[in-house]
Amino acid sequence: MWFIYFLSWIALFIQIAIVTLSIAAGLYYLAELVEENTVFTSKIILYLIIFTTGVHIGVLVLEDFPFYVSVLGLLANAFYFMVLQNFPYFNLTSPSFIGSVVMMFGQHYVTFSHFSNVWYPFSEVMAYFTICLWLVPFAFFVSLSANEYVLPTVSSDRPSLSSDSDPVSIYFKNKGKKYGLLSFFKYAQDSVLPQRIKKQF
Repeated sequence: MWFIYFLSWIALFIQIAIVTLSIAAGLYYLAELVEENTVFTSKIILYLIIFTTGVHIGVLVLEDFPFYVSVLGLLANAFYFMVLQNFPYFNLTSPSFIGSVVMMFGQHYVTFSHFSNVWYPFSEVMAYFTICLWLVPFAFFVSLSANEYVLPTVSSDRPSLSSDSDPVSIYFKNKGKKYGLLSFFKYAQDSVLPQRIKKQF
């Protein structure tokens, strides 16, 4: 009896490791796709924002949710739309980005408090969280690495007489600084996984 119980724990750890590796491989593949197709990705994110806006309006009209939950979701989508205007560039200090992060956390807090007071089946709670709260932020999260490989075309500052002020010089100076999801996975791949050494004959 104890041996099967012990095997069940070993199997659970193996399953968790396989699921974690599968999620990491899927995120890496999505980051590669986003990096190669930034225009198509921005259209997909725009359609996701429109879809979730329609879902929020449907919940507001057809369900007995509190008014402020749906309005907060609509305000979050407005901030997501403002962040999308500069896609694939993400300015972490811009009011639209800071507002979208604040609205995302506020929306989670309000939704958690609503679902803790009113009982819903677990499938309905997960459906609301997946579609209304996680879909668009996840799309932005996956596309964080897209701006690392886009060449600049216009400088936002006025050009000065030094050669370090034009966009191309700034791009090549900061090229080694990569902080996105794809660069994290590439760093993990280089540091964790063993590398093949080609034999030279």
